[in-house]
Amino acid sequence: MLVSILASIPLVSTTQLTIVLIVTAVIFAFFIGIAVIKMYKLKAENKRLMDRSKYKSDVDKEYKDFTDGHLYDSNN
Repeated sequence: MLVSILASIPLVSTTQLTIVLIVTAVIFAFFIGIAVIKMYKLKAENKRLMDRSKYKSDVDKEYKDFTDGHLYDSNN
């Protein structure tokens, strides 16, 4: 008898549930938006740093044979 009385009383209305879900979705969308903006800023900064870094000059260097000074004989 008590179970049937409690089952007939809704604990949360559909409107309240909808409002809670909308607020949660807005908060998550806000955080995702912030993450996307930060990602693009970091990507731009990384590109800017890579363009002026020393790694760019290392790629352009020609291959130099470094085996001439090796201790072991390579003719064996």
